Amino acid sequence: MIPYSPPKAASVIPVIDLTDSFSADIERRRAVAWQTHKACRDTGFFYVANHGIPTALFEGQLEWAKRFFALPIEAKSALSMTDTNRLCGYEPLRMQTLDHGSPPDLKEGFQFRREGDVEDTRGGTNQWPATLQDFRPAMLAYQERIVTLGRHLMRVIALSLDLAEDYFDPALVGLSCSVRLLHYPPHPADAAINQLGAGAHTDWGSITMLLQDDCGGLEIQNNAGDWIRATPIPGTLVVNLGDMMRRWTNDIYQSTLHRVFNAAPGRDRYSVASFFNVNREHRVECLPTCRPETGAPNYPPCTVGEHTKEMFERTYGRGR
Repeated sequence: MIPYSPPKAASVIPVIDLTDSFSADIERRRAVAWQTHKACRDTGFFYVANHGIPTALFEGQLEWAKRFFALPIEAKSALSMTDTNRLCGYEPLRMQTLDHGSPPDLKEGFQFRREGDVEDTRGGTNQWPATLQDFRPAMLAYQERIVTLGRHLMRVIALSLDLAEDYFDPALVGLSCSVRLLHYPPHPADAAINQLGAGAHTDWGSITMLLQDDCGGLEIQNNAGDWIRATPIPGTLVVNLGDMMRRWTNDIYQSTLHRVFNAAPGRDRYSVASFFNVNREHRVECLPTCRPETGAPNYPPCTVGEHTKEMFERTYGRGR
């Protein structure tokens, strides 16, 4: 368990303007890649601006999240992820424990995957609420914009590691991108000790792209061990690296602890987390530009699927 301590004021989470990353000029793209390199080494978290996704789409996605979580509990429970053999559907309050040893998280969620992707052949399908007209196409439209951005960010990250920009492209054949709508009610006065909206944790995969409303509540741990706030910035996404990227880079890039504590009086917090990952069969081993001069890398090779299965069982207490 990681005991809760109040965060300090945020001032070190960088904002990366992606405009030049779309340029035909390689030097302008390298300049953005260098900013990304510094952010990935120093914090593992950064905001991205001018990413190509319209603000109106963000606003619409958060509005859909509000509408979904306002459904009667019976309608949401009919989509329970516990009735499927994969992580899709509705997650009620206190179902997940992200910080091992702490009380269950005070959040509810709804998660879906890409339809027709490689993972669909493993069994199980997305579940959609019958009473929300146009919900499914809106979700899938948002997801595809996120997938496009995720592919682009992987090219920026490749360049930031002094690799060819298309280095990760083969691993993105059969990529996965699950999107999770999240609702954090106002923090209850009778919450258990160290019970948060989302307990301190790192993400499991490659990169996460987070859309958050203006409520606030996301906190990250910096290299000094201090907790700082990731204050919402309109029009941006918060990007953080997952454990797979840290493993790939032999600990050069950070997979940073973060948590959610909704301390806003009487306010519900809504966010949309998109977990962008390479093919689950892809073998993750130390990248050629990250290998130590002597000795073996810090991690043995593994597949993405092997790692994800272990983390799922740890946080939900059951197998997939």
